[in-house]
Amino acid sequence: MTENKTTISSFDTDHEVRALDTMCINESHLTHKWYHNIKYIIVGILFGIVFVKAEVISWFRIQEMFRLQSFHMFGVIGSAVAVGVLSVWLIKRYKLKTIYGEQIEFHPKKFNKGQIYGGLLFGLGWAMTGACPGPLFAQVGTGALAVIVTILSAVAGTWVYGYFRDRLPH
Repeated sequence: MTENKTTISSFDTDHEVRALDTMCINESHLTHKWYHNIKYIIVGILFGIVFVKAEVISWFRIQEMFRLQSFHMFGVIGSAVAVGVLSVWLIKRYKLKTIYGEQIEFHPKKFNKGQIYGGLLFGLGWAMTGACPGPLFAQVGTGALAVIVTILSAVAGTWVYGYFRDRLPH
């Protein structure tokens, strides 16, 4: 009985340590050839087209949202949250598996004050640039080449966070 508790405790600790550096822990041990990733490129392109058609990448729409002048973006974000909640509920309720038959697991994430600071910085950057990380490449694809500065800034910010991570409040 003690051995089982030790194993579970060891797993929990290992999971917590890895969870600090990742948002999603992929426990899959499957390997695929490189061309299996083409499907993700296709989905990404389709996702970008949907963003453009729904005006989600529009700087004006984003400014309307932050000025509380329009419901458009709140409706899009709210719809995405509703679809996500429903999807997670269905996965848990029916114990759905991946297309390769692997079990889907959800692990609780601990709250920390760094999430507040990160959220404020994210929102400030989003309001200033009119760009969320999701549609950055779709914006470049529409010809808004100035967004390349935002992409480089996002990469630089990620690097700076990684460099100072141990000294930041978590």
